[in-house]
Amino acid sequence: MSMSTRPVAGPGRPWEFPAVHHATLANGLRVSVAPMHRLPMVTVLAMVDAGATRDAVGHEGASLLTASALTEGTARLDGASLTEQCERLGASIDAGADWDSFMAHVAVTPDRLEQAMALLGEVLITPGFRARDVERLKEERLADLLQQRVEPRGLAAEQFREFLYVDGSRYRVSAGGSPTTVRGLSPEIVQAFHAAHVAPSRMTIVLTGDVTPERGVALVERALGSWRGDAAAGAMPATVDDRTVAGGRRVRVVHKADAPQSELRVGHRGLPRLHPDFFDVVVMNALLGGLFSSRINLNLREKHAYTYGANSMFDWRRGAGPFVVSTAVKTEVTDAAVREILLEIDRMRSETVSADELSLATAYLDGVFPIRYETTTAVAQAIATASSYGLPDDYYTTYRQRVRGVTAESVRRAAEQHLHPEELLVLAVGDREAIRAPLDALGIGPLDVVEPAADA
Repeated sequence: MSMSTRPVAGPGRPWEFPAVHHATLANGLRVSVAPMHRLPMVTVLAMVDAGATRDAVGHEGASLLTASALTEGTARLDGASLTEQCERLGASIDAGADWDSFMAHVAVTPDRLEQAMALLGEVLITPGFRARDVERLKEERLADLLQQRVEPRGLAAEQFREFLYVDGSRYRVSAGGSPTTVRGLSPEIVQAFHAAHVAPSRMTIVLTGDVTPERGVALVERALGSWRGDAAAGAMPATVDDRTVAGGRRVRVVHKADAPQSELRVGHRGLPRLHPDFFDVVVMNALLGGLFSSRINLNLREKHAYTYGANSMFDWRRGAGPFVVSTAVKTEVTDAAVREILLEIDRMRSETVSADELSLATAYLDGVFPIRYETTTAVAQAIATASSYGLPDDYYTTYRQRVRGVTAESVRRAAEQHLHPEELLVLAVGDREAIRAPLDALGIGPLDVVEPAADA
């Protein structure tokens, strides 16, 4: 074998995702238990169908603030007392939200599982939502949002959402809200969001680790089985308007005076998570910009030295999240970098990938997959995600096989059908005096320049 020949990857090591046992309590609460007896821990995770897409118009950020406030105390325990209770168990309760759900979880040793389950139940059913705690969390979120707007990367993400989605789309605003909407949140809004959306019929409890299905279901029944209630009339629907602004290819320059480099976003509307071409698109995107060895990264970083790194991604959600290429380049090569990104997207659609290129991507995706699920918390989060999206029980078990089953032809077909050069939006955060004319000269489409408001 010559030194220039890449070794052929060997067969993957045997690996199985833990078997999952399901049950449903009389109050509608779903329970999933995945025994992992080799690990001396148990993770209990509560997943609620109450993500950012459930935020009311003008209350964007309510889901995340509600999830964060859950861990600040209960009706019986203030924040300090709740923390003390957790410390006695050698655990902590964490919570957060994404577009489609919010989750709260605790990890403990098996001998303290019953106490931890009872404490998590108290947090879920009778949260304190004290005004001082909610206001503090709100101020922290505002500080984070304002800091993001100062950084080119955060500003580019914000502006690309607004460039892509129609007015009124929840996807137009960050999952955590905007400075304007977060300022308008209150303890009363948080309490109302919890009352409207957090109910046993909309919750899945996942237990993973050193626990049997029988014990897991029994402990959930003891802690949450008597809980009654359903979503209130004020609950927001789960569907989201994921329409995008019409007009074909367009270019936007977001002015940042004296910026030493340009933060670039190139993309269009992506696909919903349950699209039947999911695996073909995952592999196609890995080849295009999802891996270090991808075409876009090798072009912009290795071939032209325009950047330290470039990547592409499909942001998978229940609705159609964005497909976007992201990178930061030197100001003087902004137009050249955009041109190369567009060329690589065209090339992915027009050229069939080689067997060697395809095997490198599929071998990586196959090989790294088991590493993601080595802890009880990672497995619990995976099971909750599957429940949120309605994925089949064998999804994780067959994932590697399905990745390996993607062919060069199905990659080309996925690129043809799901990469849309005629709809690409190009956004550059940088010095308009330096980059406007070169970008306009590319002839991509109409170009406008915006100056973001200081604290919108």
